[in-house]
Amino acid sequence: MENFSFSALLGDARTLLLSLGVLAGSALIGILVYLVLFAFFSRLLRNSTSTLRLMLLKQMRTQARYLLPLLALVLALPTTPLPERFKAPFEHFLTLCVIGILGWLMITLVQVSATLIRTRYSIAVENNLHARRIHTQTEVLERIFIACIVIITLAAMLVTFPQARQIGTSVFASAGIVGVIVGMAARSTFASLIAGLQVAITQPIRIDDAVVVEGEWGWIEEIESTYVVVRLWDLRRLILPLTYFIDKPFQNWTRTTSEIIGTVFIYVDYTLPVERVREELQNILKDSPLWNGETCVLQVTEFTENTMQLRCLMSANSSSAAFDLRCIVRERMIGFLQKNYPQSLPTRRDTVTLSSKPTAEQLPSA
Repeated sequence: MENFSFSALLGDARTLLLSLGVLAGSALIGILVYLVLFAFFSRLLRNSTSTLRLMLLKQMRTQARYLLPLLALVLALPTTPLPERFKAPFEHFLTLCVIGILGWLMITLVQVSATLIRTRYSIAVENNLHARRIHTQTEVLERIFIACIVIITLAAMLVTFPQARQIGTSVFASAGIVGVIVGMAARSTFASLIAGLQVAITQPIRIDDAVVVEGEWGWIEEIESTYVVVRLWDLRRLILPLTYFIDKPFQNWTRTTSEIIGTVFIYVDYTLPVERVREELQNILKDSPLWNGETCVLQVTEFTENTMQLRCLMSANSSSAAFDLRCIVRERMIGFLQKNYPQSLPTRRDTVTLSSKPTAEQLPSA
């Protein structure tokens, strides 16, 4: 009996060692295939000008380093003499790893494609309307695709567990009640996802749009899955839910074009010659590289009992350039008025009327 037990144990050890040898050899073959393939593609794309191919080769190297040996193990496992009580759990583990790496690989493909699109359409240029539209669609769709890949990958992993399939069947039987509960709990999340799709398709806002929201002026800096980050003029960040831009009114200064018209108001006395100020505005704008040469207007827009209001209009190729141009016009215009027409700056007149004959009260006493 002892000899029989020892022989059985020795046989199990030999079976285990043989199985480990087969699996180790298959994993080694997978590593060799990985090295040969990437050496071949690296040599093939050495002089390539295709940015997409080079980025894919660089970003997918890590996933392939794990995926190819795992696939080799999956293919070699049925040929090993491992007992079923060891083979089944190990095969399940390898399947989970392969599913996870495939999901990781799909996420990498989405990220590489999105990065390539953002690289080709730069928003650093002056007329960046089309580029901002592409960036907005790319960022929103990238997050949606990644979220879908993660959900599908986790679902595929759960399906491999028999217990999960049974739970799924029972949940499906009560899908009506569960659907109502989940729908009520995740109502805001679903609303944000739908708002994200609306923003990506209709684009009421885009990356780097100049907007006025909640009485604050700034630029759209980030469009996330559920919220939007607005970079204010003083570098503060205003965080708003994505549904805000679907449900509430706001100002978008660069909706149809990146060009924008700036406004400067000047309050002066009625004695100021308006035509001379109009000429000075033209000179100021011609000297500034921020002016795009399109709009240069000075108009008298309001009268009060003490002053008149002058409105200066000037155009620039971007909201930031327009802001700086308005500051330049204010500084140089007030300097021009102080130097040439100081008497025409806003003043307050008080008039005192004296009668020709003094009254009895005004006469000196005896």
